[in-house]
Amino acid sequence: MTGVLRLPSGRLVRGRGLRRPLPEGPEPGFALYLLGHEPPPTAWEARWLRWPDFWLPSDRVSAGDALREAWARAETERVEVACGGGQGRTGTALACLAVLDGVPNREAVAYVREHYSARAVETPWQRRFVARFQ
Repeated sequence: MTGVLRLPSGRLVRGRGLRRPLPEGPEPGFALYLLGHEPPPTAWEARWLRWPDFWLPSDRVSAGDALREAWARAETERVEVACGGGQGRTGTALACLAVLDGVPNREAVAYVREHYSARAVETPWQRRFVARFQ
């Protein structure tokens, strides 16, 4: 899964699944990787957030900091958010970025499902995480 989410402010964030090859086009300037294990090194600046598949971030404070950094950097840089499949964790993170961009929490999952992937945000606890994200 690879796709670009356009946030209401016009910021663009590429979401993708790391199990697939790097898509064609420009490389990101910054990436946020949501995995249960440390990702391999990249040619671009990246931040790893420990986030096991189908679950929530291991450290919610670090997750908030990382998501705010990705959102801020997306204003002027190419930003990528990725997990293994590009749906659950990536969709959850993209929905949180939508909240930071002004989408009401209760509408953020639907926004990402409409503009990124209909399968984004896979579990009830991921939906609850977005609903409570600040």
